[in-house]
Amino acid sequence: MLENALRFSHTLLKNTISQGDIVVDATVGNGSDTVLLAKLVGTNGKVYGFDVQKKAIETTKEKLIYTNLHQQVELYQQGHETLGEIIDPKIPVSGAIFNLGYLPKSDKSIITRSSTTLKAISTLLPLLRKGSLLIIVVYYGHEGGEEEKDAVLEYVSQLPQKEYSTLKYGFINQKNYPPFLLAVEKLV
Repeated sequence: MLENALRFSHTLLKNTISQGDIVVDATVGNGSDTVLLAKLVGTNGKVYGFDVQKKAIETTKEKLIYTNLHQQVELYQQGHETLGEIIDPKIPVSGAIFNLGYLPKSDKSIITRSSTTLKAISTLLPLLRKGSLLIIVVYYGHEGGEEEKDAVLEYVSQLPQKEYSTLKYGFINQKNYPPFLLAVEKLV
């Protein structure tokens, strides 16, 4: 059975993240990815989570407390473009995930934007350890979504082939702007 972009992102994360790793959820949203990452890194690992919306941080915090995974997670109510101010550049990051677009069931005018997303991606790439993945689930069926999609695709397609492998995964015969996944693997 083919997995949709979101399920495939979880499969990739499960295959590459281990207990004790340091990881990033660049857009915590409703908290599902943050909870998964917290399970994968265990109590000896760390998850850094970012979101500009208070509602996203609160919902994620509640889920983490409910699942008893809050000890290994630090949440920041700020844009993902600021992650370089938080994450120690000497500690390798073992994985990162972005869900671009807007927070489901929330204010659709608050969206991720290409300028901040590209800054966050360019900050994260040098922090990744060899063999780790930066995953971007691209939702683009909203105002501003096409521009961000195009900018992110352009950026990751230009990454040096000797340093990164980049995969695009998604359904091509579905209506209504089906989300797709970009996975960038650090090779060196």
